[in-house]
Amino acid sequence: MPRATAKFTNEKYEQEPYDDRDGAKLERVHITRKFEGDLEGIGAAELLTAQTEGGSASYVALDRISGKLGDREGSFVLQHYGTISPDGSEIAGAVVPASGAGGLEGLSGEGTISVDAEGNHLLILDYELEE
Repeated sequence: MPRATAKFTNEKYEQEPYDDRDGAKLERVHITRKFEGDLEGIGAAELLTAQTEGGSASYVALDRISGKLGDREGSFVLQHYGTISPDGSEIAGAVVPASGAGGLEGLSGEGTISVDAEGNHLLILDYELEE
């Protein structure tokens, strides 16, 4: 199974709190991203987040990514989720079935997102592409 590795930067990050009580703040977040590496392109993400007073956070997201993966160009939707706590983080996701368009039609796969100590973001996507 091929693996794509792409660094990404969040170019726009807009938060909208919608419930801030009882120990957790709930927000909607809109992010635009730029990907560089085995996946070159842009993304637009919508997240729902929960942040606790103790420093833990959790999110669910849909990210439409448009660009070039290998020698094929198109778009797909990546569903991802994560939990971050003082004990560490766990972030995973998968390509939404049948969401691939253009040259990425038939894309499937699973991935992880990591953020290093300097704040650099990395997407690793193990994928398959129908011929």
